[in-house]
Amino acid sequence: MPSPPGGFEVPLWRALTVFRLASLAYVCALAVRDADRYARPYAVGALILLMIAWTGATAIGYARPAWRRWPLLLADLLVVVAIVLATPWVVGRTALTHGVPTLGVAWMAGPVLAWAVSGGRRRGTVAALIVAGADLATRERIGQSSFTGVILMLLAGVVVGHVARLAASAEERLQRAVELEAATRERERLARGIHDSVLQVLALVQRRGADLPGEAGELARLAGEQEAALRALIAGAGPAAESLPDGGEAVDLRTLLGRYASAAVALSAPATPVPLPRRVAGELAAATGAALDNVGRHAGGRAWVLIEDEGATVTVSIRDEGPGIPAGRLTEAAAQGRLGVTQSIRGRVTDLGGTVRIVSAPEAGTEIELSVPRSSR
Repeated sequence: MPSPPGGFEVPLWRALTVFRLASLAYVCALAVRDADRYARPYAVGALILLMIAWTGATAIGYARPAWRRWPLLLADLLVVVAIVLATPWVVGRTALTHGVPTLGVAWMAGPVLAWAVSGGRRRGTVAALIVAGADLATRERIGQSSFTGVILMLLAGVVVGHVARLAASAEERLQRAVELEAATRERERLARGIHDSVLQVLALVQRRGADLPGEAGELARLAGEQEAALRALIAGAGPAAESLPDGGEAVDLRTLLGRYASAAVALSAPATPVPLPRRVAGELAAATGAALDNVGRHAGGRAWVLIEDEGATVTVSIRDEGPGIPAGRLTEAAAQGRLGVTQSIRGRVTDLGGTVRIVSAPEAGTEIELSVPRSSR
């Protein structure tokens, strides 16, 4: 799949233009040297003028990212193949038999390199095979030197394509690193402001109201819980996975669920990282958050979150000590349009190819178990 035009690929396109100009100069020098040996020297001159014009056109076209698409790539390949196939007629079979070089020489590698830069090793290989096939078709006798040119062209397509893909990958990683650094700096700036205002106020409310009876004491307790949760959030290792660009890299599930830890929520996790694909980890963390919201609204008290890494699957268990869920309550809530469990929890996990198990009994609390495979469907 072709990558979007980026800064790291610009030097490759410029190098391609330099190569085409240098190889064109070499072709012109050979044409001057062998002019008296050509079967149709005037036709050779016309083709060289065409090569000069096409080199200028491709230099202008490939310099513009919006033009580096299939129309120009295909036209480039077809023009070069046509010039290569015209070689036996303009140069002459006799001259070719006596060692006169074909008209394209190194210049015909231009579209191979262009295809390789635009689409990687596979495109470069395809273009190299087409151009090499056209070159071999012009020869009456195929010797070792002919195959050497084919191999060199294939190697050029593969190597340049590989370098182009590495450049595109490096640019994408650099972009993600810049975005992550900007997000981290913004989070640190907000954390300083929160620490100087909100956290201090919450801590003050907790201290002043801890010994007060009734609703004042309850407000102090809630303020303390929110202070702990807010401190855990701003002290996290980075932004949540949902706010980062989607990609194939893994994130540590412990980091995402760590933001839910508070005075009322105890988190137990393995000592080693629990890596998951970014989307899977984000959806599992969101489902866990929805379960904890239900605990806060309906159960109150404390909640326990357990992360279990089972190799092929990862399981997150959320347990509370509330009154439990009456039989048929979830079905009734879904019928009334309250779809917290159905959509926010079960829907997310099901979309990932996982399962949700809910165990609840009156006055015995509730346990929700979320299991997902390491790779989503």
